[in-house]
Amino acid sequence: MSNSFVYVTYIRTTAEKLWEALTDPEFNRQFFLCSYQESEWKVGASWKLILPDGRVADSGEILEIDPPRRLVIKWRNEWMPEVREDGYTRCTFTIEQDGELMKLAVTHEADGPHKLIGNVARGWPLVLASLKSLLETGKGFERPPSKG
Repeated sequence: MSNSFVYVTYIRTTAEKLWEALTDPEFNRQFFLCSYQESEWKVGASWKLILPDGRVADSGEILEIDPPRRLVIKWRNEWMPEVREDGYTRCTFTIEQDGELMKLAVTHEADGPHKLIGNVARGWPLVLASLKSLLETGKGFERPPSKG
């Protein structure tokens, strides 16, 4: 049984600019709450999401890549032991033209129960709203202060 989170947004940009935002570390820092991704962006390449302090938040592998239309990442949390023990999830980004807009769909899924899906359900909406803001206005969101 699959456990998944799906988020769809529409962004006034080009497929190429959206792809660049998703895969370029300097672009990532502007919308991914100061975090960024590291990868060679080819099938089988390792993938990491790096926090602003340099810690690896998440890691995995590129499963599929078809610029600027589709990216699939094997994804595991690395900094929360109780989430890491659940193993890998799969995150799929699809980009489609819809008139003057780009439709971006992000599907994050796991086979069976997985704690990461609940976390991404809270995280992806903020990150993707920041991406939309960056591409449409030139400014993404900064990392909100930690609660607690």
